[in-house]
Amino acid sequence: MAGKARHPFRRRVRQGQDALPEVEISEVDNIRSLHLGSETVQSSMDIDDPERLVLSYSRSMMGWLLFNDAPQHILQIGLGGGSFARWIDFYLRDAKSVAVDINPQVIAVARAFFELPEEGERFEIVEGDGADYVKVLRESTDAILVDGFDGFQIVDALTTEEFFEDCKRALTPDGVFVTNWWSGDIRYVSFLERLLSVFEGRVLELPASTHGNVAVMAFKNSPSPVRLDALAKRAEQLEARFGLEFGDFVGRLKSNNLHSANRLTV
Repeated sequence: MAGKARHPFRRRVRQGQDALPEVEISEVDNIRSLHLGSETVQSSMDIDDPERLVLSYSRSMMGWLLFNDAPQHILQIGLGGGSFARWIDFYLRDAKSVAVDINPQVIAVARAFFELPEEGERFEIVEGDGADYVKVLRESTDAILVDGFDGFQIVDALTTEEFFEDCKRALTPDGVFVTNWWSGDIRYVSFLERLLSVFEGRVLELPASTHGNVAVMAFKNSPSPVRLDALAKRAEQLEARFGLEFGDFVGRLKSNNLHSANRLTV
């Protein structure tokens, strides 16, 4: 959930379901953004460079690649404007990506205005409840990326102990669960405590560079590498490969998580 801003151009898309937030699109300086029921930016796309992750929180949510840079299957809960879908399609050519979104208008708008990848063998959109969808998976996905805001706060169903248990069960042995939370949410600590309990302490917090968002990563088993020198070396390689600020990610991981002189404690 990025910062609020007013935009000179706004296009409103009427909802067909009263229970779901209204979908809006804004566009300024060649950046097209999606909003859900408020001015808060949920997702943004550079029209000239659609694969680029415009928002700092979306880049931070790719920090999990420090621990597994060759995923075969990625589940996205919350499609938004398709930022992760475009990036994964462009950079992770060996991965199959499935995006689940409960809001049919979000899916329709993303398809129409946000240059989604072609749907087929490598990318699939499922209209449905992500908390229900993940229940059917058993050790079959390498990463679960959760970005489920309703326009004002994270969706409650995506913060329960039951949901975390279902996600843990769905992950492959080296799998990672990644969620976008807002550090200013008064419920943040309780969310984190639940996640720590389910994943037996194997949790890392990676704050975004702006707006108070945090990419929280939880690992099914102990991740590797955790030595800071090895992570720094991996970060250098990944920056050259993906163009994201992985060196900064390592620094923020060190600053915001328990660590000894030479390794993260996770």
